[in-house]
Amino acid sequence: MASGLFAAREKISKLKAILDLGFKAPIKETDMVLYLGASHGVTALLVSGMAGENGFVFCVEMSKDSMKYLLKVCETRANMAPLLFDASLPLQYKGLVAKCDVIYMDIAQKSQADILKKNADMFLKKGGTIIFIVKTQSIDTVKAPLLFLEDLKKQLSWMEIDFIADLDKTHAKHYAVIGKKK
Repeated sequence: MASGLFAAREKISKLKAILDLGFKAPIKETDMVLYLGASHGVTALLVSGMAGENGFVFCVEMSKDSMKYLLKVCETRANMAPLLFDASLPLQYKGLVAKCDVIYMDIAQKSQADILKKNADMFLKKGGTIIFIVKTQSIDTVKAPLLFLEDLKKQLSWMEIDFIADLDKTHAKHYAVIGKKK
């Protein structure tokens, strides 16, 4: 799967944590994936492997520092493209991203749910898969997890939620919301 530095860091991948919990990989070969918050490319590399040679991963990252690492990762895979943009402004990269089968989002911002909806409206095919990594501390630092999740479900009423995985064992105060665009 990954080698060198990324083999050692793969354990920090939240997607890997979801798979380790026994959930089936929600990304299939040939999928077009929009990855929001690709960071250094550790999980993006895993997504690229799942999408296979006939799939593609559009890797959106706004940090110039992270982009330096992401560029190196994307150079090793023909099915990855690094895009230096703010995911909250999808109109800026609209001409560079195709309609996608999957959106994978791991962005720690208070407006995470709004950013996801904007991108899903613009890029995700109807019935497309959503893998939404939520860092509760980025949205609300005091709300109890169950109340937080109830509020989040209301914000995500535009999608069908298949399941919510608690990633706290490996990623403190993180959840993965997996579902489909209605």
